[in-house]
Amino acid sequence: MIRRQTKEGVGVGSKAPDFTLSSQSSEMVNLSDFLGKRPVVLYFYPKDDTPGCTMEACAFRDEHETFIKLDAEVIGVSSDSVQVHKRFAEKNHLTFTLLSDEGGKVRRLYGVPNTFGVLPGRVTYVIDTEGIIQHIFSSQAKTSKHVEEALKSLTVMGS
Repeated sequence: MIRRQTKEGVGVGSKAPDFTLSSQSSEMVNLSDFLGKRPVVLYFYPKDDTPGCTMEACAFRDEHETFIKLDAEVIGVSSDSVQVHKRFAEKNHLTFTLLSDEGGKVRRLYGVPNTFGVLPGRVTYVIDTEGIIQHIFSSQAKTSKHVEEALKSLTVMGS
């Protein structure tokens, strides 16, 4: 495995930084809760209820059964509040966890870049059961490609 560390944040082969954030159901979620149990698809997105973010979330929702078959946990992260996440999840029938990173501390910890210096970036990390980042996909515009890339990476990890 090639170990790459970005100038800021993490890269493929890095240990995923642990964190604790509140979910749309107000539960505290730690990344470490999943270590040793299942891989995690951790995706950062700009904002609930925007067209691209809704398309991305619905793409993850539509493939959720496939993620379950691969024994993977899908977690979305944005700076929206718990209440905004709750409404977004209910409105779009999302079947996975959304975490509130108000202030962007976890986003900065992972080194998720801003697009054009202002818009929070859209980056997906596939983290194995040992907490090592196996794949990173970053694209602001190709929202459904995040799901495709995550599934491809999980399939490779499982073989």
